[in-house]
Amino acid sequence: MKKFLMIGLIVVAVVLTSAFVWAFSPKKNLKPSEYDIGITYASAMKAQKPFIALFYADWCTYCIKFMPRYKMLSDIYKDKYNFVMINVDNSSYGKVINDYDISGFPTIYIIDPTIDNRILINNALYGDLAKLRTEFDRYLRIRAMIKSEKCEVSSEKKFMGL
Repeated sequence: MKKFLMIGLIVVAVVLTSAFVWAFSPKKNLKPSEYDIGITYASAMKAQKPFIALFYADWCTYCIKFMPRYKMLSDIYKDKYNFVMINVDNSSYGKVINDYDISGFPTIYIIDPTIDNRILINNALYGDLAKLRTEFDRYLRIRAMIKSEKCEVSSEKKFMGL
């Protein structure tokens, strides 16, 4: 009888432990729309920060696989970039999708509305977080140079009375 009681307790412990681990472990294969990342496209276009725009579809397996990396990037760069997610199946984004000529998913752009700049990130880099970070950091360095140059030109014009 003690043996059956002991086996029963072990089974209950295993079931409870499994349920606890399942309930609190990170979920995999979430649809991109189930991630809470970033701000809206309209808000990002009005902001002073550049932003990373991810064009995705919930049914796209590559998008689903990429989302943990995108989430990680948004955590790393939250002070330097805004992050935007654009669902290509949402008809309200039709004009934006056409404007960027989106034909494959996921697609990432670095967009800087303050200097009217957009850069398409090569999708061959999506699998390598270090390479994506190199591209994001490169843009920040170039943006700083552009901003610095604009300030110098503006100061020069003021000095010359233009």
